[in-house]
Amino acid sequence: MSVHISVVIAMKVLIMAGGYATRLWPITKDNPKALLPVGDRVILDYILEKTGELDSDVYISTNRFFEHHFRPYAEEHGVGLIVEDTLHEEEKLGTIGAMKRAVEELGMDDYLIIAGDNLFSFSLNEFLKHYSGKPLIAVYDVGDFELAKRYGVVVLEENRVVDFREKPAEPKSTLISTGVYAFPREIMGRIDEYLENGNRDSPGYFIQWLLSEGVEIYAYRFDDYWYDIGSADSYLEALRTLLRESYIEEIQISPYSKIIPPVVINRGTKILGRSMIGPYAYIGENCIIESSDVSDSIIFRNTIIRNSTIWRSIIDEKCEIRNLELKKSLVGGHAKIQRGD
Repeated sequence: MSVHISVVIAMKVLIMAGGYATRLWPITKDNPKALLPVGDRVILDYILEKTGELDSDVYISTNRFFEHHFRPYAEEHGVGLIVEDTLHEEEKLGTIGAMKRAVEELGMDDYLIIAGDNLFSFSLNEFLKHYSGKPLIAVYDVGDFELAKRYGVVVLEENRVVDFREKPAEPKSTLISTGVYAFPREIMGRIDEYLENGNRDSPGYFIQWLLSEGVEIYAYRFDDYWYDIGSADSYLEALRTLLRESYIEEIQISPYSKIIPPVVINRGTKILGRSMIGPYAYIGENCIIESSDVSDSIIFRNTIIRNSTIWRSIIDEKCEIRNLELKKSLVGGHAKIQRGD
């Protein structure tokens, strides 16, 4: 019989979900990215499953614009909520500004900081076994120098960070920082000093600054999977990785239609005519899919798809798509698009 032993560390957990996800607009114009569905759950569900391994207080940091989405979610899951007083992208505090706001509200402590759009394979319990009171970051090899240019690039000597560059034009490695950080209280206490001249938005610049100040920083390296849900492609790739079983609620399906697992089809949806759903399809509540093929795609609730082929696309709620072949498309809510009759 195996026994699971938790690592008990006095540390507050702060999940950062205060951004406006402009790269995923129009899908995220009115929907916070951290609450987007991936399989039968939302992104935050996966993160909270990881934080459940820890004996720590957990808080979600968001903004006033999305507060009404997060408030019931936080209450349901028994986590705290910190709300920055912003309503627009240009007003946001940024990740470092929001960390400062959290310290002001919750007090000085060691903090585990997790980006709210992060899906990762490793155990936070295992991550914190490598935490010795020095800053610790989770790193992942993306295996491609061009891809590495989008992130904070790390150079290691054993497990110590010796170089860090945020979005470098010429990366020195393909090892990147993934948005999971453990910071001791003395580092959290230096946020004000950093913010006098530093970038408020990206933790990578904070790490870069700490290194320049002679702070020892260590890395926890992991494999398997990691997704930063910052684009439609990464969102759909996460769906392919994490959607391993089908979840089909109360739906109506034509005998001429076919479902190829894995898929998620929510209650109230009607699959009519000769339709093919899957593999890797998410269909929201109360949709109508008629004589259409949908694969590698995410369709939000109350959307109607007729006589169409949808592949590697994301279609927001209350849309109507007729007589179209959509590939690698992002369609905003309430859109009506058709070709011919």
